[in-house]
Amino acid sequence: MFSKLKVLAVVGATFLLPLMVSVGSPDSVMSMSAVAAEKKEPKYKNVKTRKRQSVGKTCAKALDRVQGEKGPISAAGELGEKEDATPLWLEAKSMLNDIERRPKVCRSDYEKSQVWNMLGYIHYSMDDFTGATGYYKKVVEGAGTPPEMKLDTRYTLAQFYAMQEKYALAVEQLEIWIDAAIIVGLDARMLIAQLYYQLERKADALKMVEIAIDESDAKGILPKETMWSLQRVLYYEKDDLKKVTSILQKLVKHYPKWTYWKQLGGMYGSQEREIDQLVATEMVYLNDQLTTESQVMSMAYMYLGAEVPYRAAKIIDKGMSDQIIEKTAKNLEVLGQSWWAAKDLPRALKAFESASKESDSGELQSRIASIYLDLGNDKKAYRAAQKAAKKGSVKNASSNYATMGSALVNLHCYKDAISAFKKSVKAAKTKKKKRFPRQWIKFADAEGNRLQRLRDVGATVPGCNKA
Repeated sequence: MFSKLKVLAVVGATFLLPLMVSVGSPDSVMSMSAVAAEKKEPKYKNVKTRKRQSVGKTCAKALDRVQGEKGPISAAGELGEKEDATPLWLEAKSMLNDIERRPKVCRSDYEKSQVWNMLGYIHYSMDDFTGATGYYKKVVEGAGTPPEMKLDTRYTLAQFYAMQEKYALAVEQLEIWIDAAIIVGLDARMLIAQLYYQLERKADALKMVEIAIDESDAKGILPKETMWSLQRVLYYEKDDLKKVTSILQKLVKHYPKWTYWKQLGGMYGSQEREIDQLVATEMVYLNDQLTTESQVMSMAYMYLGAEVPYRAAKIIDKGMSDQIIEKTAKNLEVLGQSWWAAKDLPRALKAFESASKESDSGELQSRIASIYLDLGNDKKAYRAAQKAAKKGSVKNASSNYATMGSALVNLHCYKDAISAFKKSVKAAKTKKKKRFPRQWIKFADAEGNRLQRLRDVGATVPGCNKA
């Protein structure tokens, strides 16, 4: 079974889109003073065709001095991006404030709404969003504001509220706007979906974002990355991992980012789809996007779980060479286990010995003893097993004593071997595990007696060589 990757965080710090505030410049004075309304398709529901309200001559002249060809608003618009327009905006603001203070200049409710609209635009242009919000709120609440203008301004006002994290007020304006608008764009749906999310209205957020995705599909256009991203978060919080996985599969296909591949691997792991998890994570690894020790070690553990120890060892070894994985006793021990499972005993021995230098333990020495025995180095196997027994904390003490006994038999130290095998029998916890050392006791006793008889008749036979 795979060692599970901890599910990578799917929820970001915030999913509120960077707000591109839609604020158009105020209409020209000439258009404001027009009397007859143009015939056109209605932009909003339930809006009756009526005459357009007009701006009186006195007000029109005053506003023209602000935004006409020679006015500061027009001059500010003609400046280059790197030129400072602040003095011009301040001049325009001062002129409009003066108009506000003189009730006879722009006296009608409609004329006042035009002044407030201009002031809102000026404050916005100076990055004074609080000031802009105040004036656009006046436009929305103004008795003389035309319904169409009021609705347009509601959308702008909602964006300003969102920028100031006044999400409930933003939603209030947007819900009125959406209810009245004939056409609701995808960006507007995403904006309100994200605001619903901020207000913990997650069912409403999911409904709105899925409408946006469905509308994108119906138009034959690719849903925006932010749509799937928010949808993914909402399903993750519903613990619908299959749906999250499906969304991430779309994201890695259409908006490929390594963070999505990592999250996809985490989702596969959570559903015990180990091979899929391995493939997704390998994709990230091969592109050098696993950059922390925990990420690379998790990859290695996955290969160990998939019974591909050689690949696990290569990953850890490279991670250490690249200085991503620290050469701690624990990491070196895992490297040794991987090489040992891959039947590469020399490299396993090297890793275990390096680990023992960092934090020696009885268990490490027992592993080292076993490898030395397999490599035919009986003296070192005996010494390592002896060292392991002295240190203690060996997971399988019976096996360690059996290793010691086997090394001593090979060194023709039969009495010592019998003593080691007896300790192995004593440490064994089951009858089955006691059987192996007991068989070796019989063999060592018989072989020792046989060689002793040969010595007794003058034959040259090898003696104990453990020193």
